[in-house]
This record gives sequence, C-alpha cells and structure tokens, in this order.
Amino acid sequence: MPEDQIPNPLIAEVIDALAWFHTHSQLGVVFQRSGAPGDPSQGNKIDKCSEWLRRTNSDETVSSLAVLGGVLEEFLEKDSSSYYRGQELQQRQERAKQALARYGLTYQQGGRIIGGNTATPTRTLQTIIRGRDLGGLDAEFNRTLSSVESDPPAAVTAASAIIESLCKVYIQDNGLEMPSDQSVKPLWKAVQSHLGLDPSSVADEDMAKLLGSLSGIVDAVGAFRTHAGSAHGRGRGAVATTSAHARLAIHAAHTLAAFVLEVWNLRSSSPAVSNP
Repeated sequence: MPEDQIPNPLIAEVIDALAWFHTHSQLGVVFQRSGAPGDPSQGNKIDKCSEWLRRTNSDETVSSLAVLGGVLEEFLEKDSSSYYRGQELQQRQERAKQALARYGLTYQQGGRIIGGNTATPTRTLQTIIRGRDLGGLDAEFNRTLSSVESDPPAAVTAASAIIESLCKVYIQDNGLEMPSDQSVKPLWKAVQSHLGLDPSSVADEDMAKLLGSLSGIVDAVGAFRTHAGSAHGRGRGAVATTSAHARLAIHAAHTLAAFVLEVWNLRSSSPAVSNP
C-alpha cells in the first residue's frame, strides 16, 4: 500500500466516529472542504463516508492522509466538556487516536496526519507553551522550517497549528471561556483582549500599529493555511505554495508566538501588572 493511503481497517474505524458525530449534510461539507474527490454518494452515513475515503485512496491527484486529517479535524478537536454527549465524545476521540496509532499515524492539531516516527518530540507543544519556554518554541518552529523545502503546504499548516495551540493553552490556563468557534481568529481575539494587546487599548500610535499587525498575521496565516495548507486538501486551482511563501508564514507566526509568550511571562512575574 502506498505510504500516503489510508489503511482499509482504519477507514472502518474512522467512518463509525464520523457518522456518529456529523449529520448527512455536515458530512458533505466536511468531505468537500477537506478536498475529497467527487460528489457525495447515496446511502446511509456509514456508506457515504466509506465510499468517499476509498475514492480518496484511489485518486492519485489528492493526498489521502491530508483529506483524512481534514475530515477528522472538527471531530478530534471538539471540546468534550462543552459537548452535550461529552463523555461518549471523549471515548470516541480516544478510540480514533488509538486506531491511528496502530498504523504509525498521529493526529496533529490543525487537521494534519503525520507518521508516528516523526510525531513524538521529547516534549509536547502544549508542555512547551505551558512552561512558557521560548527556546522550546524556537525548536518547534525550527522543526516546522525543516519541512519547508519538502512540503511547503504542510509547513504552513504547522505554523498555523502552533498559533492555535498557543491560544488554546493560554485560554485554558487563564480560565477564559473557550470560543465556540475554535478557529484561529476567534482564539486570538480572546488572547488579545485578555493580554491587553488590542490596539485600541494603547495610547501610543506607533505601538498601536505594531499590535494591529499581530492581528494581520493571525488573519493571514490562518487564511493561507485554509487556502494553501495541507489540512484541507488541495483541489484544482489551488494556490501554488512555494518554500518562500511557507517560510514567510512560519517566521510571521514565530514573531507573534514569541511576543505573546514574552508578554505572558512578564505579566505572570510582575505583581504590579494585572490583566485587563
């Protein structure tokens, strides 16, 4: 079996979870958004998912694992604590992750499926962020840069995923309400407001412009990841992502993430500075 294809036993595991989590109409949106080829098939949800994933495996113009990551993203990143069937959702999420692991695959935040041999750094990204370790964050971005030449879209996806992880950890660790829409822009707005990084809250005009550029980075990297990254697959007419484009997105994301960690560290260590 080609390295990029989804093993048939894994398809069986995945479709049960997707059929449980999504309605018929939601499945159509999720698969098409993720770059799955063709139109929805007829039949029940299990048959529809199965047909689409098998069709994806047989289509050499798409990345099967990129499609799989895209269709699993909403299901695996749904916060079980805010879901009306949270306990069952958490159990199903764990089963799906274990099924991926049996085939040497790991789900990475942002809709990316990667091989098990490259998916386990010495520390998780969440651990690095919670430790507010700038050196560790640098290492994560260096890891992302290492894939720029071989797979620019994947590097763009990883850069956006680091920003999303940073925002989610900040929100969780500071007891903030997690946005119902957990895409990068709403997540950033919550962090921006709590850290006092909203340009309208700063009197100095030059600093306000700089802070405003951070939101521009979030918007641009998030949009670039959606249109040109690997998370949702790439159809006809997709953006041709070069290594130079990917490197720009990574460096921009690094600038934002490093600044947020520095401000977070400063506020935590200074009793005189309180959160807004």
